[in-house]
Amino acid sequence: MVLDPELRAAGGNGSGIARQDELAVLKAVGQRVLWLSTAIIDHANRVRPNPSGLKVGGHQASSASMSSIMTALWFHALTADDRVSVKPHASPVLHAINYLLGELDESRLTTLRAFGGLQSYPSRSKDPDPVDYSTGSVGIGATAPLWGALARRYVEGHLGGAGTGRQYSLLGDAELDEGAIWEAIQDPMVPGLGEVVWVVDLNRQSLDRVVPGIAADRLHGMFAAAGWQVITLKYGHQLQELFERPGGEALHARIDAMDNPEYQRLLRCSAEELRLRLPGTGSTAGPIADLIASLDDAALLAALRNLGGHDIGALMDAFDGVDDTRPTVIFAYTIKGHGLPTEGHPQNHSSLLTADQMRTLADRLGTDLDRPWAVFPDGSREAALCTAAAGRLRRPGHVAQRPPAVPADLGRSAPAGTGNTQQALGRVLLDLMRRAPEAAARIVTVSPDVSSTTNLGGWLNKVGVWSPTERLNWFADDAETILHWRERPTGQHVELGIAETNLVGLLGELGATWSRWGQPLLPIGVVYDPFVNRALEPWSFGIYAGGQSILVGTPSGVTLAPEGGAHQSITTPSLGIEQPGCVTYEPAFAIDTEWCLLAALGNLGRPDGSSAYLRLSTRPVDQSAAAVPDDPAARERRRRQVAAGAYRLRRHEKPVVTLAAMGALVPEALAAADRLAALGHDADVVCVTSPDLLFRALQARRGLSDDPSWILDQVFPADRATPLVTVLDGHPHSLAFLSTIRNTSVTTLGVTRFGQSGAIEDVYRYHGIDTDSIVAAALDLVD
Repeated sequence: MVLDPELRAAGGNGSGIARQDELAVLKAVGQRVLWLSTAIIDHANRVRPNPSGLKVGGHQASSASMSSIMTALWFHALTADDRVSVKPHASPVLHAINYLLGELDESRLTTLRAFGGLQSYPSRSKDPDPVDYSTGSVGIGATAPLWGALARRYVEGHLGGAGTGRQYSLLGDAELDEGAIWEAIQDPMVPGLGEVVWVVDLNRQSLDRVVPGIAADRLHGMFAAAGWQVITLKYGHQLQELFERPGGEALHARIDAMDNPEYQRLLRCSAEELRLRLPGTGSTAGPIADLIASLDDAALLAALRNLGGHDIGALMDAFDGVDDTRPTVIFAYTIKGHGLPTEGHPQNHSSLLTADQMRTLADRLGTDLDRPWAVFPDGSREAALCTAAAGRLRRPGHVAQRPPAVPADLGRSAPAGTGNTQQALGRVLLDLMRRAPEAAARIVTVSPDVSSTTNLGGWLNKVGVWSPTERLNWFADDAETILHWRERPTGQHVELGIAETNLVGLLGELGATWSRWGQPLLPIGVVYDPFVNRALEPWSFGIYAGGQSILVGTPSGVTLAPEGGAHQSITTPSLGIEQPGCVTYEPAFAIDTEWCLLAALGNLGRPDGSSAYLRLSTRPVDQSAAAVPDDPAARERRRRQVAAGAYRLRRHEKPVVTLAAMGALVPEALAAADRLAALGHDADVVCVTSPDLLFRALQARRGLSDDPSWILDQVFPADRATPLVTVLDGHPHSLAFLSTIRNTSVTTLGVTRFGQSGAIEDVYRYHGIDTDSIVAAALDLVD
């Protein structure tokens, strides 16, 4: 299903050399990978000038534990269709491999962690060489290929051009402590992803210490219970051969029973010390001592270090034996710092080799410290293998398709009566199917089991639920079932489990298909706004990696009055201001929601595009209060202002105060303006739709960015500058900067405390964002 079985069985090396010859050459290439990755970090810390004296850092030990795994993967198993997520601290290994493959210029090897150089951790958007997944935050990079596999399947099924291929994750054993890992593994979509292969670098060390017990058996059971194939590479061929000799069974049992710190301590022993310590005590000590007495010192030291994750042959066998019908995890036992003087040291996580140690290492690996970047000589078998691998892994170029045009306005009249912005979301999606079918065909919605409660029901009924295979809808003939759950490969909605981190992980990958395969999608994820913060970090990583998507938080704020407590979001209104690559909108009316959503969709799937966050509400609002002009030119002017961040909703000839409100609080601002007018204080009302875009405009006016700033002169003109009251259903700091547009006095109203359950009037009064509070704040400014 995923890859040509014959190519997998042949190992995919493409060089035409026999297995044993390949193994010998791979070992030589692996030693060069170890050297280059170590030297890249050494140069950054010990050779390159560092005027500030600030630690540069890098992880020689963490890279060393991965060098054999990555050598076997890139130079034996990978194909051009495969994608790999590399654990953060192994980034120098990735750069070393790309250098040997001709994908990275020698001049770049001296730039690790330098400005504009090789990044600290693999980055799709910033590194100069091929990087499939951006990593850095523990757990996020590991799970990304799961969502990459789903995104590839979706693109291939709907649009074509995404091909096949495995999705590999190279992760450290400590990453398995992250809850996001297990949330992803348990998602109902994952068990069918046979192209997914995780390789766990089981080096049994964390940053500070040797971990006393990894509980590998328990981990094996958890993956197996989730439907994964589990492959364990604990011992290499050399150790396994020893286990077959007299006394080998006892040696095997002794090492198996040994806790991690004892094993690590043995790695620090000389051969003489090892002969004393390794046999242990009891009845098996004699047979073990006799067995290791038959080995010379070098063979004994090498045997102890012969774990599966460093045995190229064992790794080749494991990659060739992957079952492509279900996800696979390979537990590869390794030694942190393998092959370095620091191997096995409990505090080697960030340790760096000295100049003398580097020179000794160079001599042992057959390289030259004074010429650290030397490649294999032409005509050598190693050079031939590198050339063959480079040719095999060269990916065909994709002709990037432009995303379909998204109309700026669907032309509908503003809704009459009452309605809310959450309802408008579903309506706009259905309208797009009629008015712009090409754009609608690229939309894919994602939700964590909240489709019906976030008003996606109509859209879902229309487009169906995506599934790799068609499934029978047993409720199709049930007249009382309103939500029709039709699962089929043509569906445009993906339903995940309840975990928000999975939602945004998939959003990021769906939003990156424009750069992976030249096929732009328009992904929209819907989640309850109180839980948006839980999902921000993986969503941010997706944006950093080039993923462009729309995240909709709904319902939101203390306007969820009966919910109370932490179920009422406070900090999300300023999300866009603080998140690079993202624009935030919080519309007040249905027509504003349409215009904001269309503007956000129009920014997706292109090199200069961006993600967006929409904060919506379930509060019923009188839609006539939007006062949308009937004149076409005036309507277009309003639309442009909505999409740019704000518009003046009420305008007086001589205002003495301006009320700037956002989202669900606009009705309170309008009511406050009416009461102020009755008191003889005319108040303009500004409806803010995007504090983010207004802040950018302000920065641009100060010469600090290239964003447009015209919206400030239209909505906050200098000749109408008055004292300002800002109010929103969220933290008041989100709009506090508005006073600096014209340097006016300001009172900022908003939510700064955990919520309370109750009627909306009581809750607004409790937080000081009700009409009375707005009137009082305005009077304090003008009297």
